[in-house]
Amino acid sequence: MMDEALRDPDTVAALHRIHPGDDVAECLARAAWTVIAEPGDAAAGALIEALGPEDALAVALGAGLQSSEWSATGRASRVLAEGRARWRPRARGDALRQAIRGADEVGARLLTPGDEHWPASLDDLGPHTPIALWVRGDASALSCAPRVSVVGARAATGYGEQVAAELAGDLASAGVVIVSGGAYGIDGAAHRAALGVQGTTVAFLAGGVDRAYPIGHRRLFCSRSPAMARWSASRRAEPRRRSGASSHAIA
Repeated sequence: MMDEALRDPDTVAALHRIHPGDDVAECLARAAWTVIAEPGDAAAGALIEALGPEDALAVALGAGLQSSEWSATGRASRVLAEGRARWRPRARGDALRQAIRGADEVGARLLTPGDEHWPASLDDLGPHTPIALWVRGDASALSCAPRVSVVGARAATGYGEQVAAELAGDLASAGVVIVSGGAYGIDGAAHRAALGVQGTTVAFLAGGVDRAYPIGHRRLFCSRSPAMARWSASRRAEPRRRSGASSHAIA
C-alpha cells in the first residue's frame, strides 16, 4: 500500500502540497491509516502509540507480531487479529492515492499530531485520538483559543435553535471559536450564528472534506467557509465526540 503510493510521483507531489515537510513516510502512513481504520479505532490508536504509524501499519497489514508489548498477552493477539480483519480489506493502494489526490484537488491539507495547528486537546481521547485530520479552510482555527463546542439534536425545536444561535453568536462576537459538527439542527444554527457576526467557526464533518455533508449545508460551508475538519478519508462517522474534545468547553 505504502510502496505503491511512494512509487507514484504524482501522489508524492500531492502529499508534499497537502503536508509540507520532510516526514513523507510518517505522513503517508497516517494518511493510509485514515483510509483503512474507522475513526476512533482504539486498536489502531494503541498500536500506533506503541510502534509509531509506519511500523504499526506494517504490523497491521503483515503476517506476524513485531512487538513484545503486543504479543505478550492473548488478549492483545485477539485485538490485533480482529483489527486486521477490519483493516486488510480496505488496504488498497488506489484508495490511498485517491485520498491524497482528492484532498489536493480541493485545496485541503493533512494535519498530523505535532503540527503547528494540531488541536492538542484531541490527545485527551487517548487511543481514540484521530490519527490525522483532513482540513479545509483556515487550519489555525483548530488551535485558536478559546474554543467552545455548541452541539445538539438534528431534529431540534425552533426554540432550541434560537437559544443555540444566541449563545453561539454572543460567544463568537466576543472572539470565541465556535466548534460544531456541521449537521442540521443545533449544529447548523451555531455555525450560521458565528458566521453572522463575522466570527470563526470549525465544522467537524461526517463526510469527506471533498464533499459537503449534509448536502443542504453546501452553501453554509462554501459561502464564507468555516474551517472544516475530517478525521477519516472517506467514510461517515459521528463528529460530536471530536468536536467536543477539540474545545475548551461544551454547550
